[in-house]
Amino acid sequence: MERLDTGTSTAHRPWTLRATRPEPEPLPEGHPLDWLDRAAEGRARAGLTRRTVPRSPSDDLLDLAGNDYLGLMRHPAVVAAAAESAHTWGAGAGGSRLVTGDTELHGELERELAEFHGSEAALVFSSGYAANLAMVTALVAPATEDVEPPLVVCDQYNHASLIDATRLAKASGARVAVFRHGDAEHAAELLRGGPGRRLLLSDTVFSVDGDLTDIRSLAGVARTHRAALLLDDAHGLGVVGPGGRGAVGGTPLGGADDVVVSVTLSKSLGSQGGAVLGSRRVIRHLVETARTFVFDTGLAPAAAGAALAALRVLRAEPERAEAARSRARELSEGLRERGLDASDPDAAVVSVLAPSPEEALAWRAACGKDGVRVGCFRPPSVPDGRSRLRLTARATLDNTDIRRVLDVITTNRPG
Repeated sequence: MERLDTGTSTAHRPWTLRATRPEPEPLPEGHPLDWLDRAAEGRARAGLTRRTVPRSPSDDLLDLAGNDYLGLMRHPAVVAAAAESAHTWGAGAGGSRLVTGDTELHGELERELAEFHGSEAALVFSSGYAANLAMVTALVAPATEDVEPPLVVCDQYNHASLIDATRLAKASGARVAVFRHGDAEHAAELLRGGPGRRLLLSDTVFSVDGDLTDIRSLAGVARTHRAALLLDDAHGLGVVGPGGRGAVGGTPLGGADDVVVSVTLSKSLGSQGGAVLGSRRVIRHLVETARTFVFDTGLAPAAAGAALAALRVLRAEPERAEAARSRARELSEGLRERGLDASDPDAAVVSVLAPSPEEALAWRAACGKDGVRVGCFRPPSVPDGRSRLRLTARATLDNTDIRRVLDVITTNRPG
């Protein structure tokens, strides 16, 4: 603790800082963060060490690790829009959108996202993670008419952002139940009985294996039990559905007032940020209550401009969606023909099982040395505890690229 000492005359002596407490004694049992070293050693023994790996603008690796499903991240129109938006509005949003961070660009992006998806309205966030936290926590917040806490029923393989959102909901008093992956009947069992609000929460396309949940069954269960259906369509937008509108976009569910959908702008649209799409009253509620909107700096104008330009490219070239799905199927079929345990993709993600975390890491590194960048998912990122390579197909891959990927992954397989 410190106080200001002005001396005997503030007119002639400058202000100085003088400590009023002695230095604290060392703690007798060591540093309070020594446990971090022990935790790091445990992760290393389990093969779960993680490191950031910077990439160079000039690296020539064939990238199947990122989520640029439509090949729009470096599209000339998208890059130009990012630069123009930054030049017009500045490098950052300048603050929360409720204070100084809102621009005409944000509103334009929201209107076009809602129109493309078939929803009444949309709200853009600084990330898809923030959008998911908002979607869940704001819709399970305590209400005066509640006779008992809301119930949130979740797929066991939901993305980490949805898991964190339900943890926050539980901390605020909500009840949380988890149903077996993709099992709508189990979800129905958990929703049955008792008063109170209910929410059914699931990814559409799951990020690890790229499988698409049975949305129609989930919607039927939700309506039978008067539950709102909340869907994370991060890996569906731009890849599945009519014209790449996503797993529910462009369908009757996309505009239903009991369905709320989150998307990211950082995958198929090649930019950054996230959005929630739903009815006007849902979006109004988020604007007024969602903490990751109210208290977060708005999405940077460059990202908003890039996402808007990418959305317009997708609308003009809807064949990109089918191209991404087709390339994913070719990868999966080719890997299985070569004896590898590859997932059967519904969208653009293909996973290949590895024997162990250590061998998955070595496999990824070997592929990189041979010019192909692939993802590597290990516990706790994989819900079933099984490590795998994760490949993301891209609409702009050609036949030569596909053959190269298959050869490199097969040549470097463990064992």
